Amino acid sequence: MTNEQVLEFFKNTGGYIADSHIVYTSGKHGSAYLNKDAIYPHTSLVSELCKAFAQEFKGKGIEAVAAPALGGIILSQWTAHHLSLMEKREILAVYTEKTPDNGQVFTRGYDKCVAGKKVLVVEDILNTGGSVRKVVDAVRHAGGTAVAAAALVNRGRVTSEDVGEVPLFTLALISLEAWDEHECHLCTQGIPVNTAVGKGREYLKKKDKMI
Repeated sequence: MTNEQVLEFFKNTGGYIADSHIVYTSGKHGSAYLNKDAIYPHTSLVSELCKAFAQEFKGKGIEAVAAPALGGIILSQWTAHHLSLMEKREILAVYTEKTPDNGQVFTRGYDKCVAGKKVLVVEDILNTGGSVRKVVDAVRHAGGTAVAAAALVNRGRVTSEDVGEVPLFTLALISLEAWDEHECHLCTQGIPVNTAVGKGREYLKKKDKMI
C-alpha cells in the first residue's frame, strides 16, 4: 500500500483537512490535519488497512495485537482478525488504557493475555511515538515481548528508537508542515482556529483565561 493510497482513504472519508488553521497536540500550528476518527466508521476501509498490517507480519509468530485505547482498539481487532485468518490460528486482540499519570496499562485482565506472548503494537497516526512507546512498555511490564510496532501514518518522522527500540512499520509517511505559535502566519493573518479537530478548542480556552 502506497502513501498515495493511504492519503486517498483519508480524503475519501473527509479525514484529510487542508487550508485550515489547526492546533496540533504538540502545541504547534499548521494548515492541514489527518482526522483518524473520520476513517473508523468505514469498516471496509479499516479492514483493508489492517489487512495490510497482517500481511506484513504474517509468519512472524505474532500471538497478540495490542493498541492504546480508544481508536487503537479497532485497529487491534481488525489486525488480529486478519492475522488469525491468514495463519489459521487465534491471534488475540487487546488494548491498554490511560493511567492518571498519562501512562498506559493493561486492565480488565488483559495483562494475562499478553504474558509470555509475542505482541504486535498498532496505532493510527504517529506524531511523537509516545503512545506506542507506552504500550510497548506495558507489554514488557506484563511479561510479553513487543516484536514490532505498526502505524497507519507516520507524520512526525518517528523512529524505532522513539517507540521503544522495536522495529517500526508504517503504511505511509506523510509530512505536515507545522510552526511554533509565534511563527504562525495564520495567527498573524487573523485566520480563525479550527475548533472541530485537533486541540483548537483547548487552545482558545487557554487563551481566553490569559486575557
